[in-house]
Amino acid sequence: MTGTAAPFAADDYRARMERAARSAAEAGLAGLLVAPGPDLVWLTGYAPTAATERLTLLVLAPGQDPVLVVPALEAPDAAKAVGASALTLRDWTDGKDPYAVAAPLLDAGGRFGISDNAWAMHLLGLQKALPGTSYASLTEALPMLRAVKDRAELELLAAAGAAADAAFEEVRKLPFGGRRESEVAADLADLLRRFGHSQVDFTIVASGPNGANPHHEVGDRVIERGDMVVLDFGGLKDGYGSDTSRTVHVGEPTAEERRVHDLVRAAQEAGFHAVRPGAACQEVDRAARAVIADAGYGEYFIHRTGHGIGVTTHEPPYMIEGEEQPLVPGMCFSVEPGVYLPGRFGVRIEDIVTVTENGGRRLNDTIREMVIVD
Repeated sequence: MTGTAAPFAADDYRARMERAARSAAEAGLAGLLVAPGPDLVWLTGYAPTAATERLTLLVLAPGQDPVLVVPALEAPDAAKAVGASALTLRDWTDGKDPYAVAAPLLDAGGRFGISDNAWAMHLLGLQKALPGTSYASLTEALPMLRAVKDRAELELLAAAGAAADAAFEEVRKLPFGGRRESEVAADLADLLRRFGHSQVDFTIVASGPNGANPHHEVGDRVIERGDMVVLDFGGLKDGYGSDTSRTVHVGEPTAEERRVHDLVRAAQEAGFHAVRPGAACQEVDRAARAVIADAGYGEYFIHRTGHGIGVTTHEPPYMIEGEEQPLVPGMCFSVEPGVYLPGRFGVRIEDIVTVTENGGRRLNDTIREMVIVD
């Protein structure tokens, strides 16, 4: 796609680029170098129609106007992006050295933050042109660059969450028993698109023993009566992400299955109630994990409690032990504890949560109690 990924104005992109340049300076960087990907879309509204070997690079530095270096053949598309009026385009033609265009924009002895998804050949080309420069990945240098969402972004994330909820409400009405995981996953993907998603990133349908694998790849296993089934699905709607998990049961569950499901629900509730401004990210993980550990299932909770979400479905901040980043109003992330019993079944319950001025607000609100399906 080319152009905006969400209904923002040029001034919104200008403000984001100015904030990013200031953040770079505060982090001791000479500037930021942003290649095609989610950071470029968030900062400018521009996404090239295809990622190619031709250098495309946004250069942001304190005290300098933003410059987007683009191949000449893609310059007309770049100029149509809503954020283009807030920056200067510098194009280069095939047969010319793109690094000769980019190098004069950089401090020859500076340290720069660079997009994690920048091509190695482009980074090496810059280093060859400017051997005195050094680089750090944006995730390392400015992990919170996109973490705090403004009101418009929160509205888009809430709409994506509501669409994912609507997909769950519909899929739970469909038959599960006797059908393949892949068939239910296809239903979920179709429902996400029906409710406005332009991109489906994942539709995990993990039945019976497959539920003990948190990132199970959907296969052709036939779902049986008596199976617990973990559903984890999401994607992008109007440029912003959804990601939710619910665990359903085909027919009546056993007492143990119900007990484990109730345990995970209590852990998810504890993680949600730990969300508040100023709390460290790890406190959310600790709150959810303590509930599961106290019940004797600690060794079966084998992943972090949550991850950020925005223009991608996985991004900083991360709710994990050792992450001391304080929560700030406007941050959005998942709270998704789980218990995974090898060879038997798994349970995961996940909501996207945003930090408010005095706590947290869920962006998913489908039933968290066990749902019985046919």
